[in-house]
Amino acid sequence: MSSTGLPQGAVPRLERPGPLRDRVYQALLELIGTRALRPGRHLVESELAGHLGVSRQPVREALQRLSTEGWVDLRPAQGAFVHEPTEDEADQLLTVRTLLEAEAARLAAAHAGTSGAAALEELCAEGEQAVAAEDVHRAVALDAAFHSKVMELAGNAVLAELAAQVDRRVRWYCAPVARQRGRQSWIEHRELITAIAARDEQRATHLMRAHTEHTRRSHQERDAT
Repeated sequence: MSSTGLPQGAVPRLERPGPLRDRVYQALLELIGTRALRPGRHLVESELAGHLGVSRQPVREALQRLSTEGWVDLRPAQGAFVHEPTEDEADQLLTVRTLLEAEAARLAAAHAGTSGAAALEELCAEGEQAVAAEDVHRAVALDAAFHSKVMELAGNAVLAELAAQVDRRVRWYCAPVARQRGRQSWIEHRELITAIAARDEQRATHLMRAHTEHTRRSHQERDAT
């Protein structure tokens, strides 16, 4: 990785409290997750340390952890590289996401009150505005916030923790698909809100499963082209 290889302003500030190795890990995870460090990119410890203003040791520890979690590949005699997801990996991950999100929608329909549905309505309106304004970055962020809110309304902390891990990787694998789905995704969100507000668990489950499966099919079609 060259010293000029990262977009200006892309390197996060290491101001959060906690052990330095954890802060370096979070910074590198953010850079990989946002594709500032793209799949296949060679990760040179000394240059990453220079970017982050730290020694090489916490960078080395962070790369080891990222390797264990599947974000980085450590190749003998070559070094560290940002992992390049395979089609099978993406498909398996999207399958798991469908299961988690469908259950979250069911629980949200069972537990969400009027205020919960209103919060989803607000996020949906903002997402529609972002799409209309062709603000892709904001639309993608609001899509993540919408799904996170459904998970919160489900009221299951373990489910939310698992879904957060899966969702971060899904959004990394499928960022181009999230962008191309655009307006249709928010139409599906509105249908889901209606089911949740009506406390229709079966329909909420069905709609969320269909919604996430649409993303999966879009990813498959994109890879086939």
